Amino acid sequence: MHSAATHRTPPTVARPEVQALRSSKIREVANAGMDRKDVLPFWFGEPDEETPDEICSAAVAALESKRTFYVQTLGDPALREEIAAYLSRWHGRIGVERIAVTSSGTHALMLALQALLNPGDRVVAVTPLWPNLVEMPKVLGAHVETVALEFSAAGWALDEQRLFDALVPGTRALLLNAPNNPTGWTISREMQEAILAHCRRLGIWIVSDDVYQRICFDAPCAPSFLDIAAPEDRVISCNSFSKAWRMTGWRLGWIVVPPAMLGDIGKLIEYSSTCAPPFVQAAGLVALSRGEGAIARTVERLRQGRDHLAARLGQVPGVDLAAPAGGAMYTFFRVDGVEDSLAFCKQLVTGAGLGLAPGAAFGPEGEGYLRWCYASSTSRLDEGVRRLAGYLENNPITR
Repeated sequence: MHSAATHRTPPTVARPEVQALRSSKIREVANAGMDRKDVLPFWFGEPDEETPDEICSAAVAALESKRTFYVQTLGDPALREEIAAYLSRWHGRIGVERIAVTSSGTHALMLALQALLNPGDRVVAVTPLWPNLVEMPKVLGAHVETVALEFSAAGWALDEQRLFDALVPGTRALLLNAPNNPTGWTISREMQEAILAHCRRLGIWIVSDDVYQRICFDAPCAPSFLDIAAPEDRVISCNSFSKAWRMTGWRLGWIVVPPAMLGDIGKLIEYSSTCAPPFVQAAGLVALSRGEGAIARTVERLRQGRDHLAARLGQVPGVDLAAPAGGAMYTFFRVDGVEDSLAFCKQLVTGAGLGLAPGAAFGPEGEGYLRWCYASSTSRLDEGVRRLAGYLENNPITR
């Protein structure tokens, strides 16, 4: 007779690929300080300003008119047409037959990867990088290799040859985010053209995370693969309303794919979210059609925050930072002697009331760095720098 131990039920745990995922070190720091009123939070990538009133009013009006039922899986036709018109103004004609509305930019990225990846596929990512984008392929059983941006006083840069050496035959996809979170690095048109030509030759998909496309300080819109790719190219662009229109909590985005793929994207949406909420889509429609003024104001405020923070941090002994970045909303910098960025950020929360994101959250290449979101008023940034400088003065770091 078998003992009860022989038939003991195995532990109820997730599959190994899920267990192996990195948990968010940004959230780990934030969770340690979110309930403290005395902490100045610069850890998340969102502004300290609310969504513009006109966008909020559109959602309220949609709710008041009882727009609370299912809508088409690919998105409200009016919003898809508006996205197509918006993109066409910046990139040449982008037809609605390539566009689906998604429940956030994160959802768009996961849809792209679900459509492309099989277990065991090889993916290359340019890092440091928002951790979600590095971990998502692993959920699907794919293998991720990284090519790191290089840090210098002149700014962050990508070694094109190192990237091409990694993009070998058999690579399924390249993951690229530019303007980049966390460094602010922005890709040049010449490098985009070279990457597209290389990936065309080898049949490699390009999945471009374009959520910071309009948060660009050198042009109204950052260079996009949509500018140079044909509709049938193996290029997928994922975007979001979160950053440019100050809509982080709304969870609304879109995806642009080759026309032949759109039907399959629709299936994946049906099996993951069914559709984005109709009242949220109503807000997105107003953001696209009447939100250019809000974007211009946001970008100018971020430009001021970027330059102000760089100037102030540059005066703090022990801080090493690159020249102000070309896009996004972050300064990614080093503090002499910091080797465990997660531990240091937790110490800043408790010892200085300052909330920053640890560089280790963005991969091993980011260890030793700190990310500071400068989407705040200059007075808040000044107070944050004061707290950092005071902490470093009172708590000298020794190796």
